[in-house]
Amino acid sequence: MFKSKQGKKEILSLYDKKLEILNLDFEYLTVQTSFGKTNIIATGDSENPPIIIVHGSNGCAPIALETYLNLHKKYRVFAVDVLAQPNKSADTRLSMKDDSYGKWMNEIITELKIESVTMAGFSFGGLIILKTLEYDESRIKEVYLSAPAYVVNGNPLKAIFKVFIPMKRYMKTKKIKYVEKFLSHLFTDRDEFAIKFLSKVFLEFEMDFTPVPFIDAKAANEITTPITIFAAQNDILFPGNKMIKRAAKIFPSLKKSTLLEHSKHVQNKEQNEQIEQEIMR
Repeated sequence: MFKSKQGKKEILSLYDKKLEILNLDFEYLTVQTSFGKTNIIATGDSENPPIIIVHGSNGCAPIALETYLNLHKKYRVFAVDVLAQPNKSADTRLSMKDDSYGKWMNEIITELKIESVTMAGFSFGGLIILKTLEYDESRIKEVYLSAPAYVVNGNPLKAIFKVFIPMKRYMKTKKIKYVEKFLSHLFTDRDEFAIKFLSKVFLEFEMDFTPVPFIDAKAANEITTPITIFAAQNDILFPGNKMIKRAAKIFPSLKKSTLLEHSKHVQNKEQNEQIEQEIMR
């Protein structure tokens, strides 16, 4: 998935720097799955209850750890590097249309030898968690989804003009202003690391532009695991009000849904702290 050895080195250097800045006591775990090697960063007391956190598209485990930085005080945190993303896991690209992601995550849970697992995920991480519940929810205690993919989709024309075109212009011109423009539509607050990281990813990584599906109402109706959703009011990818309405209709196990006012697709620090407090409660 990396286009060059130098590109991979630069992206993983940013990965390592982000992890270092977090100043956490952690260990790397390598889990062998039928889809390839999966890298996991584990932190928090091993006696604490387990939580798996899953980052979004074009992301990595250190970003997920930063998003919910205090979870390790209450949980044994397992931050997963999703396959075929700019991180340290294998580059096997799974299909969003079948049960591959659910099977993969359940294999991880088996290999980690954990039960009664809480899961928290942002954006594409939400799709992975819902796929996990569809495949086998027997070991999942509860899930928290922030601006999740796989529930609703936004206006595709808005996404093309505000996200896709600026991204393509950056890839053609290498002018950082196009990355900043793209991120201004997705991020509630400016994020300097995201600008550095994604400016490398757009040039040096084979991204997946497959349209994101959404969960079938019948499959959603069969899920019994408690679900908490945080929807972003100003999310152009997965609109918050639309998400809350559909979630209420299709998920009988929906425990709570919160509309994050003034939030774009990627939450700011204060909004992430609000989500984190809800998880730790």
